[in-house]
Amino acid sequence: ASIFRHRAGDPNLSVILETLTAHGTQQIMAQGYLPAIKDGDKRILMVDGEPVPYCLARIPAAGETRGNLAAGGRGEARPLSDKDRWIAEQIGPTLREKGLLFVGLDVIGEHLTEINVTSPTCIREIDNAFGTNIGGLLMDAIEKKLQARKG
Repeated sequence: ASIFRHRAGDPNLSVILETLTAHGTQQIMAQGYLPAIKDGDKRILMVDGEPVPYCLARIPAAGETRGNLAAGGRGEARPLSDKDRWIAEQIGPTLREKGLLFVGLDVIGEHLTEINVTSPTCIREIDNAFGTNIGGLLMDAIEKKLQARKG
C-alpha cells in the first residue's frame, strides 16, 4: 500500500513503475494527485447502505502526502458534509443490492477514491468522538438480515 507522488517530467517515474510492477508482472493502481488531501482523506462508514452521520478525516503529517494514520497522519472526527452524504446516497443502494453490510468509503475533497469492503476502519475513533455505537448498528443490520431470511 505504498503511495508515491511524482510530477510531470520526474526522471524517477520509470524506476518507480518498474519497482511497483515487479518489471511488469504485477498490477498497480494510480490516481491523480488531489490537492484537497491536505484537508484529509475522509473515511465514511456505511452500514447496510446507509452512512454513519460522521467520518474520520485522516490528515497528513507536515511534509507528507499520505493521510494514513500508520504513516503519521492524525485523525479528526467530523460530521459528514452535504457532498459526503450525496456520495453515500449514490453508492448506498448498490452496496445494499450486493449484500455488503459494512463498507468504508474514502473521499478526498469531493472525490470518491476508494470503496473498502474487506476491513473498513475508524470505528473506534468515530465512536469515541461522537458517542456513536457503530458496532451496534452493524449487529442490528445483521440481525435484521437474519430475521428476513427466517421470514
